[in-house]
Amino acid sequence: MPHPFGTRSRDELRQIAVRCADDIARLLCESVAESPAVSRRQPVIPRAALLQAPADLDELNRLFIKRRWGDGLLIARPTAESVERMLRHTRRKADDLVATIAPGMGAATVEYIAINAVMGGCYPEYLPVLIAAAEAVATPKFHLQAIQATTNPAAVWLIVNGPIAKWLEVNSSSNCLGQGTWANATLGRALRLILQNIGRALPGEMDRATQGQPGKYTFCCAENEQASPWEPLHVERGFAPDANTVTVVGALGTWSMNMTAKVADELTAMLGDTMQYPASSDYIYGGAPFVVLSPQHANVFHAGGWSKAEVKRRLWEASKLRAGRSRGSEFERMATARRAELGEIGRDTMVPISEKPEHISIIVAGGAGSHSVFVPVSAHTQSVTKEIVLSE
Repeated sequence: MPHPFGTRSRDELRQIAVRCADDIARLLCESVAESPAVSRRQPVIPRAALLQAPADLDELNRLFIKRRWGDGLLIARPTAESVERMLRHTRRKADDLVATIAPGMGAATVEYIAINAVMGGCYPEYLPVLIAAAEAVATPKFHLQAIQATTNPAAVWLIVNGPIAKWLEVNSSSNCLGQGTWANATLGRALRLILQNIGRALPGEMDRATQGQPGKYTFCCAENEQASPWEPLHVERGFAPDANTVTVVGALGTWSMNMTAKVADELTAMLGDTMQYPASSDYIYGGAPFVVLSPQHANVFHAGGWSKAEVKRRLWEASKLRAGRSRGSEFERMATARRAELGEIGRDTMVPISEKPEHISIIVAGGAGSHSVFVPVSAHTQSVTKEIVLSE
């Protein structure tokens, strides 16, 4: 479908809709009708084909970019031997189907995931994390179809919890959302390659991001569980403390929040004010945003006797946005999208960032300092946590 829609008239939209309906009808009529016996068979997913590639690394990367298999950065050579080393770190067979990746509905087999992991620079022991991440992004409530094809700058953020984070040396402390750590960089990058190469979300084609964001290269960290005064994210979501998990989030970016407040009420007021902005998808649709609290800020709340649930409730109240801050058609869009939840919305209606306080997620991450981070999310997506199954 042609983009953009926002500046088109209703008559133009009707004409586009008619063409789309005709295209859908034509595709349905052209489909080959299969017999019941054939339709019940499981599709055969071919193993990866071997390609005679240039020996020179520069020429290899030129080939990968030409075929749109890369992300614009230097890739590692996915040889049969390097992929086989990766596959030794899972009990699953190479041709096992892990997930179907939207929008191209590509088959993410264990082998195809391993190939992209090698290309992204992952060590072999990282493979179980990526298998769990592929399962997580394909979960219906994550809404991958919309994330992959949106004009939003949506990036998939990985959060690793459990003992595996320390074993793989996933950074949870200083600069955990930045550069400098092999596991963070390559895990986030490998998932992006999976989304692009298996899901076929190619920039400028199915990936319709207006500008995108650097997090689409890589976006991964661990929770700083040792520095947190509360139970970590995976325990909050029903997993055992010693379980290994990965959480996927449809993140739109990061907002730094620098506050030296030493009292919980003052800190909440500042956080809530910062989370408010009228163009946020969270306010338009009722989202599920994340707050990354520094250990310093988390302990201010803990010293005040607040549980994580209490912090969420206070932030939910403090971040309510007066509907009138959205103007013109944007006000109408918010009023329409939230009407079933909030009833008729007037200019003075206070609109919450999410339907319920518990839809705000909080993790503790980072090192020393008075900086926390707000992470708004893409429309309709909810984060998903999956357990990582190790080979031993």
